[in-house]
Amino acid sequence: MDGKFSPAAIFSVVVVVLAAALPPSTASLEPYDLLYDSAVRSFYNSDYAAVARDMEGALRAHKEVRSARVRCRLSCQDQHPFDATFSDLRFPDAVLRRAACMNACIEERIGTQSVHKVGEDVVQDFHRRIPYNYLQMAYHKLKQPDQAAAAAHTYFQANPEHIEMGQNLEQYKDQPGVQEEHFVDREARPHQRSFAAAVGLYDEGDHKGAIALFEEALTEYYKADSECRALCQWPQRFDGHDHLRYRYSLYEIISDHFTQVLHCEHECVRDLATRPGRLSPMENYLPQHYDYLQFAYFHEDNLEEALRCSLTYLLFHQGEESMTDNVDYYREMLGHDGKPREEAAWYLRRHKQELELLLIGSDTMGVEFTEGNYWSSTGGREDSNRIPSGTDGWMEYVPIAEKKNVAFAAQQQLKEGGPLVYEDVQLVQNSAALNGTQRVLLDHVISEEECSDLRRLAHAVTIAGDGYRGRMSPHTPNEKFEGATVLKTLQFGYEGRVPMRSARLFYDISERARRVIESYFLLNSTLHFSYTHLVCRTAITGQQDHRNDLSHPIHADNCLLDPEAHECWKEPPAYTYRDFSALLYLNGDFEGGEFIFTEMDAKTVTASVKPLCGRMVGFSSGGENPHGVKAVTSGQRCAVALWFTLDPLFRELERLQADEVIQALDTESTWGGGLNINPKDEL
Repeated sequence: MDGKFSPAAIFSVVVVVLAAALPPSTASLEPYDLLYDSAVRSFYNSDYAAVARDMEGALRAHKEVRSARVRCRLSCQDQHPFDATFSDLRFPDAVLRRAACMNACIEERIGTQSVHKVGEDVVQDFHRRIPYNYLQMAYHKLKQPDQAAAAAHTYFQANPEHIEMGQNLEQYKDQPGVQEEHFVDREARPHQRSFAAAVGLYDEGDHKGAIALFEEALTEYYKADSECRALCQWPQRFDGHDHLRYRYSLYEIISDHFTQVLHCEHECVRDLATRPGRLSPMENYLPQHYDYLQFAYFHEDNLEEALRCSLTYLLFHQGEESMTDNVDYYREMLGHDGKPREEAAWYLRRHKQELELLLIGSDTMGVEFTEGNYWSSTGGREDSNRIPSGTDGWMEYVPIAEKKNVAFAAQQQLKEGGPLVYEDVQLVQNSAALNGTQRVLLDHVISEEECSDLRRLAHAVTIAGDGYRGRMSPHTPNEKFEGATVLKTLQFGYEGRVPMRSARLFYDISERARRVIESYFLLNSTLHFSYTHLVCRTAITGQQDHRNDLSHPIHADNCLLDPEAHECWKEPPAYTYRDFSALLYLNGDFEGGEFIFTEMDAKTVTASVKPLCGRMVGFSSGGENPHGVKAVTSGQRCAVALWFTLDPLFRELERLQADEVIQALDTESTWGGGLNINPKDEL
């Protein structure tokens, strides 16, 4: 929109709140989550033709749902504009007509909207491109290496830390019939693809070709921006709030929802500049287009456009010295001034107006909003002539400005080497021996007999997907994950389904592990349980041939690891309150499954630990300790996984309830009336 926001425009997002009901649609599109689930089940049944069929169908349905929402929203917005004359009735008239239009339009394209609501886990799987991992393996089994290569490449673009997939890609390159053109990103975003190609032509000196592609990239960028914003019209979450807070006033409801939708739209700047699988956007992404263009037009003797692009760049970075010099040069050569491009000027006007509204809306909601640094660099090119730097590989860009070293800065004056509390516990390796900081490897934390008891307990109480939001294979489709919590095992013990002695053992040994970690790292405050999990991962028979993936990909426990930037972002959805982690192993009679520490590149292994009964590895939970688990290729690997926090506000609720159960058992004060164990109790 131009100029100031009209009052009507401010409330346009209410269309989805007041969606009108229309007759049932005749169109029908099978929900992509059902197709996805069917494909996954077929994978475990080794029906690879069905995997390929249903997974491809799920991907098509996912794209169609997205396309329908975008097209219908934009179409209905054009069909039912807000009248320039605002009134109490004319505004809701347009709102209701838009809502009815969108409802009819979407249901005509994909059928009843409610059947296309999917869970957050499925949404995240598609965002992470997990379907392409299944497809890669299915096409490999079906002996279609060209399709497998495309699926593998698509997956790898969003998961560059997946070392094994990179190895798979190298193997596909050597297979007969596989050509370079088969390595395509099936989910490539047009604006980023055009930009990458344009940079490549620029570096080759083909300025005319580069201009065409940079202009195409800009066209695609602004188109993608419209689509991104259209998708924000659906329910959002902002700073932990649901899309509606249902307060007393209609205007407060509209304000809250609009603020959250507007925040999503405002963040499209960041989304469009972020490559798949990355956490941080490319620096200076949109302004960089105009920087490249001004110099490319200069090489082509088109000083008029060079001036316009230079002035446009200065809209984003007012007063930037080198670009100001360029503008002065072009003005002198042309003998007149120019104007920046209107699409960028309009884009920035809207961006600033949105910021003003976000500050008002977030204050009304009672949450804090801080403007992001969307165009973080004031530079555009590195060499003395300010010519863009080269690129290397698909979607790999050289940073525009000098980047400071953002490698993890370890905490200062970290301590370790405290007493091990229990006589039998032995120190195997300290941080230095494990090539890192705040790491320790211990043996004989528990006995062989205790390991055997806990494994029997695991076989009795663990459930596939427990602790992983019900997903049987959360990290790899080649293994089955089963888990149980302390409270659940105590419940089973009380019900007589497992020996109470075994359930109590799980509780006791986790406390033993906590005390050892707290003492060894010489902590000055109490270490609290954040989460305790008895977990077994089992290699799935028939799916281990030529396997190269990890059982658990490289990650950090309290931050989002960004291997490319060598940074770990301590922000949700990471468990930012976790401070220390430990893994207590129950067995070693399996193949693979080594625990590994890596550098922040998620590739360079710094230490490897072979699990054994009674062995425990402990470490601080931050970006200083990226870690993962190698593939379990045969047998079952069981362990007690423990996460700890120094903040009592984030103590594990189930652990507190388990403490009460243990206290009740010790005093035998509740046997008469039965034990009341409710995992949903609140503190």
